[in-house]
Amino acid sequence: MKIVVTGACAVSARNVLRSLKMSEKFKDAEFVGWDMCSILYGVYSKDFDRLYKVPGVNELNYREVVQGILDKEQPDAVMVLPELEVLYWAKNPFEGVNYITPSAEFCELAISKRKLFNLLKGTGLVPVSEDLNREDVFDDSYKLPLEFPMWVRDASAGTASGKGSFKANNLIELRAWVMINTGIDNFQISEFCSGGNYGVLCLFENGKLLKCAIAERLEYIMAKVSVSGITGNTSKGRFLNDEHIKAQALDAIDRVCKATNSVMNGVVVVDMKADANGVAKVTEINIRYVAYNSLLANAGFNLAEYHVLTTLGRSNELTPEVEIQFQKNNMWLRDVDAVPIYVEDHIDLKIGDCIGK
Repeated sequence: MKIVVTGACAVSARNVLRSLKMSEKFKDAEFVGWDMCSILYGVYSKDFDRLYKVPGVNELNYREVVQGILDKEQPDAVMVLPELEVLYWAKNPFEGVNYITPSAEFCELAISKRKLFNLLKGTGLVPVSEDLNREDVFDDSYKLPLEFPMWVRDASAGTASGKGSFKANNLIELRAWVMINTGIDNFQISEFCSGGNYGVLCLFENGKLLKCAIAERLEYIMAKVSVSGITGNTSKGRFLNDEHIKAQALDAIDRVCKATNSVMNGVVVVDMKADANGVAKVTEINIRYVAYNSLLANAGFNLAEYHVLTTLGRSNELTPEVEIQFQKNNMWLRDVDAVPIYVEDHIDLKIGDCIGK
């Protein structure tokens, strides 16, 4: 068995690889990766049996280089992970290769925050949001369409890691934030949702939901260096079962599928924030993995394994339940230069308590 993982140097790809090496079905597979190799840790960690440097998907020679690797390696399955690469493969299929992605139309709509929010506007599935141009912020005659506090972020398609995100409490803060983010021309402002922060991970095959899991993000790695406190890289979280959150996420996915005349396939992750009333609202639909997949595998939900089985046409080998029931006190922890930890039954320590021998 030979499996190719793209975007191999990124944290999420190495996390997927860790999950596959935990799988009884695929732990002995040969793992090949490719990447632009700008993340040097991923280059020198030597996690993969072989790692190829490839051009970016927007480079003219991307297809030629990738096709050469596929011809040489003859993989049984390819896991396409970075969003822009997922979009490329969805739009420009490679023949004779086993892989699954959502449709190109679904991908293009989902990764555009503007298109996604316009589609879901008025459904109660997304926060009340508006586009904001840099020039408008400094125009004294311009009336902001939302009240403070508001959430501000980069409105560009395919952005990640909380880029441009900030809670603006007043006009002075909003203008200061726009001024210092010189690389962003178009912002999105939204009602500030003060509740929980969730990720809903889903795997589909021919429109059927095969697997689903929900994670709540509680704290972030190096949060102190981010003005918003959100870095896009979670340090503390938990897995949970919540029918409301799942229903909101699946409703949003279904609406995008209907709008794009798509039959859903592959992995999609819906990011959500709860408002002050506890209503979970969609903030993004990602066509990529997140960086805590191996922790899900530790908890008994190996999405990477399910993904490869489905790619190989072996979804009949999946267990029939869509979700697993997580322990209520579970917790997962990640840190810089540390192995992720999954705790099945977390207990708050009191002063004087001791753990260990």
